[in-house]
Amino acid sequence: MNRPGRDDAPDRLYTITQGRSRTDPDSPFDLVTLVVAESKPVTGMQSEHVAILRMTEFPASVAEIAAELKLPVSITKVLLCDLLAAGRVSARHPHRPAITDPDILEQVLVGLRNL
Repeated sequence: MNRPGRDDAPDRLYTITQGRSRTDPDSPFDLVTLVVAESKPVTGMQSEHVAILRMTEFPASVAEIAAELKLPVSITKVLLCDLLAAGRVSARHPHRPAITDPDILEQVLVGLRNL
């Protein structure tokens, strides 16, 4: 009997991650980390891992991967850590140029105050 509001997804998520719900504190993944596949999927891989490898033939962020898989970000990070440990993906953070020129920062501050 199905009860209204009951969701069987937690069972599925538990199975996908083999009971793991968190990544290591030193995990390199956050929402904007770009993930790139380093290998092709092989026979016998978990379907979510295969989907991630296909998705990341071109760089994709963790948020994009989670949205495409329709999985919580925390579960996606666990799957990505598996692939990273196996050397199947690489992770890198987008490069942002640091603004260190005080004149530019002052101009931004003046502009914000004028709003």
